[in-house]
Amino acid sequence: MAKQLSLDTKWHELTLGVVLPYGGNARVNLTGSWRSERPIWDHERCVRCGVCDMFCPDAAIKPDAEGKYGANLDYCKGCGICTRECPTGSIHMKLEEV
Repeated sequence: MAKQLSLDTKWHELTLGVVLPYGGNARVNLTGSWRSERPIWDHERCVRCGVCDMFCPDAAIKPDAEGKYGANLDYCKGCGICTRECPTGSIHMKLEEV
C-alpha cells in the first residue's frame, strides 16, 4: 500500500514510480505534422537561458551554432509549453498555414 502523502512529504520519501532504462523511439517518428501552431522566437528579446529547451516534452528545441534557440519542426507538436515557460516572453505561437 502506498504511503499517504502530506504537504510535509519530502521528495526522498516518495515511492519510486516508472523508470525508463533506455530512450524511446521519439527520434524515429516524425510528429511535426500533428501541429496546428508553431513556436516563433523573437531573438532580440531572447536571453538564451534555455528554459524553453528544458521544458520541451519532445526535445524539439535546441540552440544553433550562434546559441539562438529554435524548434526542430519535424518533432515539434506545437503544444506551446515553451511559450508559457519563457521568462522573457520571446516565444509566441503562430497558426500553421494549410
